[in-house]
Amino acid sequence: MSAWTRLTHWLWAIALFFLVLSGLQIFNAHPALYIGEQSGFGFDNSVLRFTAENTPEGPKGYTDIFGHRLDTTGVLGLSGPKDDPQPRAFPAWATIPSYQDLATGRVIHFFFAWVLSGTLLIWLLASIVNGHIRRDLAPRVADLKNLPTDIAAHARLRFHHSPRYNTLQKLTYAIVLFILLPLMILTGLAMSPSMDTVIPFLTDMLGGRQTARTIHFTVMLLLVLFFIVHMLMILLAGPINELRSVITGWYRTDPPAGDKEV
Repeated sequence: MSAWTRLTHWLWAIALFFLVLSGLQIFNAHPALYIGEQSGFGFDNSVLRFTAENTPEGPKGYTDIFGHRLDTTGVLGLSGPKDDPQPRAFPAWATIPSYQDLATGRVIHFFFAWVLSGTLLIWLLASIVNGHIRRDLAPRVADLKNLPTDIAAHARLRFHHSPRYNTLQKLTYAIVLFILLPLMILTGLAMSPSMDTVIPFLTDMLGGRQTARTIHFTVMLLLVLFFIVHMLMILLAGPINELRSVITGWYRTDPPAGDKEV
């Protein structure tokens, strides 16, 4: 793994960490998601909502998803010390800052949004010039033919240590780098009122500001899922070898087929 790839890998990891936690801080200011351009008391278009209510059994936290209510007391909607729970969508340990501070959360979020966007743009241009995308990330016909075999090998937790990305890695990285991250950036821009004067058509293309916010949140969940699976694969494939690769660039590979280790 080249030094440039390792550097951008860590910059993305750091940026996404602060983006997710500061984003949850911002979300807590209005813990609901909608479909469409508008929201409010006169509309019934919420798809996700976190609330806290007083009940005969005491205060409860609830999560409403497409009209279905779940009791999520202690985690979502209502969390904190048992003797003094606080009504907040996401708990204090999951937000930056841990206390409710929308202004600070926005400053942190926007700073790391520019870090992520700038790094992604520079990486894209450099990868086109040096051939990294064409050489290492673009799936070939042989890769697609090998996809069922690759899926079966991963399902059996059999990993082949190779200097090149396997088919699942190529497809997954392509989805993250060329679909999820750009969509995250575009929906973020669509939610900014100041960007309406620059690209006024973007919000309409995404179905309205509230729909853009919902897409933004959904992409965040998908990126978190990718991170969890990514960490799980590192642990299963050999954490020392994988982490050494992303830190130093040195990676131990399997011997060629037919060779025997001595």
